[in-house]
Amino acid sequence: MSSHVTQIKSENSFLEIMKVMGHEQLVFCQDKKTGLKAIIAIHNTKLGPALGGTRMWDYSSEEEAVIDVLRLSRGMSFKAAITGLELGGGKAVIIGDAKTQKTPELMQRFGKFVDTLNGNYITAEDVGMNEKDMEYVRLATKHVTGIPEKLGGSGDPSPVTAYGVYMGMKACAMHKWGSDSLKGKKIVVQGVGHVGESLVAHLNDEGAEIFINDINLEQVTLICKKYNVNSIQSSEMFDFDMDIYSPCALGATLNPISIEKLKCSIICGAANNQLEDENRDSLLIANKAIIFAPDFLVNAGGLINVYSEIKKFSREEALSQTRKIYNTTLDILRKSQVENITSYAAALKIANQRLLSNNK
Repeated sequence: MSSHVTQIKSENSFLEIMKVMGHEQLVFCQDKKTGLKAIIAIHNTKLGPALGGTRMWDYSSEEEAVIDVLRLSRGMSFKAAITGLELGGGKAVIIGDAKTQKTPELMQRFGKFVDTLNGNYITAEDVGMNEKDMEYVRLATKHVTGIPEKLGGSGDPSPVTAYGVYMGMKACAMHKWGSDSLKGKKIVVQGVGHVGESLVAHLNDEGAEIFINDINLEQVTLICKKYNVNSIQSSEMFDFDMDIYSPCALGATLNPISIEKLKCSIICGAANNQLEDENRDSLLIANKAIIFAPDFLVNAGGLINVYSEIKKFSREEALSQTRKIYNTTLDILRKSQVENITSYAAALKIANQRLLSNNK
């Protein structure tokens, strides 16, 4: 048989990283026939099965992919815990170019690997994936969410993710300025894929002054015309005088170099793992008196949406649950202020308390 699953053994160099981050399982999946190379990480299942999307990305190395899936899966544990869901944290990455290497056969083969985990990991869509891909995965396993509504699923989670970020952003505005109105606020949205575009729509409706950035220049042109917004070059972004920076693409855009340049009052976006180094960079942001909305809280709307698929409640109920991100964000910012800790540390404290209490 041309495919195999290899679980990390004690002699593997990644074991120490897994121990430090608290992972339960790391699985490598490979199938020569379809060209599949995937990694599934299960971080924590104390509160329920590990749920997290599958990302397809053309990583420069296997090591880069492993580090990414470990960080993303841990973030999913925190995300589920802080939003009160009966779920654990997991994630999967497929190494390859989603535009040229993704096929129905590859997605079905990936689904078979997911199925071998017997429900310990439930997948969904993420970067490089769409509802159709989840349909192919569903042919091989029932442990998949984010399938089209016509098939009884919850559909594309992106609008709900964007709504949660929007709620978090308004809460940050309330904490910073005493009003949650974003009208006239200068906001840079970095990354205008499915989530970023939905966020732009909310901000546009409220009358914000929006600037967008994306590596996909065709998408930038499309969004600029559709919403009558402006674009900004990557080289200019961190020198730009703005009210709110909203990272909605890939992670680690916040590091000592970018933070030093950053001219904003609030950071609130949909990207996972926005901080290159969580402790160092959250402190650098706090020292500049910038409000940081912890990503694993404000981008939890997508998780809530796919959770609704498991629990069989409606899109309206998912949006209602996502709306609570507003109050949770305010609580965390107040906790940060009262305890004189970073907002990231405050959010992590709440998430870890639930994970350690094992309180479903």
